[in-house]
Amino acid sequence: MLLKDILYRVNINAVSGNTAIAVNEVHFDSRKISLNDVFVAIKGVEVDGHEYIDKALAAGAIAVICEKLPAKIINGVTYIEVEDSKSALAYIASNYYDNPSRNLKLIGVTGTNGKTTITSLLYQLFKKAGYKVGLLSTVKVMVDNEQFDATHTTPDSLAINKYLAMMSDAGVEYCFMEVSSHGIHQKRTEGLSFEGGVFTNLTHDHLDYHKTFAEYRDVKKTFFDDLPKRAFALTNIDDKNGLVMIQNTKAKKYTYALKSYADYKANILENQFSGLLLKINDNELWSRLIGSFNAYNILSIYAVADLLGMENLETLRYISELESVSGRFQYFISEEKITTIVDYAHTPDALKNVLETINSIRTGNEELITVVGCGGDRDKTKRPLMANIASSLSTKVIFTSDNPRSENPQAIIEDMEEGVEPQNFKKTLSVTDRKQAIKTACQLAGNTDIILIAGKGHETYQEVNGIKKDFNDYKIAQEFLEKLKK
Repeated sequence: MLLKDILYRVNINAVSGNTAIAVNEVHFDSRKISLNDVFVAIKGVEVDGHEYIDKALAAGAIAVICEKLPAKIINGVTYIEVEDSKSALAYIASNYYDNPSRNLKLIGVTGTNGKTTITSLLYQLFKKAGYKVGLLSTVKVMVDNEQFDATHTTPDSLAINKYLAMMSDAGVEYCFMEVSSHGIHQKRTEGLSFEGGVFTNLTHDHLDYHKTFAEYRDVKKTFFDDLPKRAFALTNIDDKNGLVMIQNTKAKKYTYALKSYADYKANILENQFSGLLLKINDNELWSRLIGSFNAYNILSIYAVADLLGMENLETLRYISELESVSGRFQYFISEEKITTIVDYAHTPDALKNVLETINSIRTGNEELITVVGCGGDRDKTKRPLMANIASSLSTKVIFTSDNPRSENPQAIIEDMEEGVEPQNFKKTLSVTDRKQAIKTACQLAGNTDIILIAGKGHETYQEVNGIKKDFNDYKIAQEFLEKLKK
């Protein structure tokens, strides 16, 4: 492959050297560079790839893509100065893998909550309908039936296009992809050809990265701004930012809602631990999923299936067979009739939705014991909000560690406790060790009580001081309740 062929659509400021040279692979990590590779120097949040250009050249790079040409230019090496290295990498990655997104019907789902559930359920739905399907999600990557571990909500541009190329080669027709605000802001989705986009909701999250809610919202909006005319833009208009998202899009606009007039409308007829009874556009549907937030998720996948041409009654039948997604309101009931729910809720709104769902279902005689923490090295402003919601909507709360990363776990808990109102302090406990916190919740629970373990959901690890150790909320709770039975 020639260097000039992978530079299509890249915004180039200057060129030093020959672009008609054969190149091997493309990397933005200098440690992966081999002979005749292309090195793309990316300015990251913590590391600037421009500082590793010499290392990449020493490893055999034949071309360098950068925002600022180095002072020393080496003969035989081609230097491409670009306006934005992140954007350049996205287009180069697409070109390198022969623009695989053009061979698929690629649907991007963005919003604060619901991305993983919606993409995963769409994957399940279209598999049941007999299609070859791809999935790019927080939980896993699927190339039809082949599974790969996910490392980011939205992978880097090279990884995205590598997976999409694998899907194209495997004959995949549809791919459903989570699109995070980080991924949009870091230009990871540029150069991709989307068939449609879905907006779920917008609530407090990632303000450690975006700094303001307005910036967070506007970054999400750019995804819809960039959709082509042939695509569809589906938005939740019960969210106050729903119409904002699509106001400048060139794509065909569609809406969904539970509370407002919309193109796709649903009503909740029953909401129980056994599932939801919904009425969607005059058709009744029973689902094993639980809660009003899942009613929105179900409605959005119904709408996407319709917009992609699936017959409505067929869609409803398949939706009724769908299983819940790992770590998303995943629950089991012990022999003592203790219901334990594990959920990824790690934002104030997500936690509020889960707790309100539980409270709407329970009779009121059961205790609701919530185990919750907040991640270290992340948005600190949501910590008191999470604690306020948990202590207001639970019978008892155990504050504990989530993924403390490099922070002191006790300091994180103290940040949370700032949000607890005086009348709710008597409900709270602080148990820094997460495993001990889950054990304490199991010991406190009596027959028919409910335990919610929030924040980590599907994650099978806990990160402390840069080290990830095995940790699974669901399995740990199961083991403790089994021991208590004996």
